[in-house]
Amino acid sequence: MDDYTASLEAKRRSLLQAGVRMMDPNTVYVEDSVTVGAGTLLLPGTILRGNTVIGRNCEIGPNTMLTGCIVEDNVTINSSQCNESKICSGTHVGPFAYIRPHCTVGPNVKVGDFVELKNSAIGEGTKISHLTYVGDSDVGERVNFGCGTVTVNYDGNQKYRTAIGDGCFIGCNTNLVAPVKLGDGCYTAAGSTITRDVEADALAVARSRQSELPGWAARHRKKKER
Repeated sequence: MDDYTASLEAKRRSLLQAGVRMMDPNTVYVEDSVTVGAGTLLLPGTILRGNTVIGRNCEIGPNTMLTGCIVEDNVTINSSQCNESKICSGTHVGPFAYIRPHCTVGPNVKVGDFVELKNSAIGEGTKISHLTYVGDSDVGERVNFGCGTVTVNYDGNQKYRTAIGDGCFIGCNTNLVAPVKLGDGCYTAAGSTITRDVEADALAVARSRQSELPGWAARHRKKKER
């Protein structure tokens, strides 16, 4: 047995003795610098690296890698990767989420499937459920992100920040072109591209009006039949 394998086995034994739970210890990889609180469950495929600190009664995995993260109590991280960030108590991450460095994810937040966070602060109770990119942003409490939201933070030369107030509702497929600020309680209509600040409690609509040509599809099909 080489020194690295021996170190891994010793770390697993010490965690189990300290009250950390593992469904299959042979599939969990924890570096010696990592701290894990009692009652936390490490599922198969979990990899904990660097100065990661995990609180009590969390559920980490399966197939999750944390590097240099602080994770508070009662957090669930499922099939995701998190790097050099803080995840506060009661938050649920994943599956298939990617948290890049310099993020603070507040208490009781949902970061769902195919969500990417980068250099952002997310307020308590905010929901980012799926297919969304939040980068270089300051997000308030109880914000709801619709599917497909993108913070457009890079113009090819410089990064810009987005600020979103408390209680905002971001409609599906909204582009927030930074630098831009959304006031507390505002809404954006689905499919909007927001390029200017939005007042508190306003509805921002930034899309062209739908037009319709009656009978066009039938005429088009007839052309194809000729």
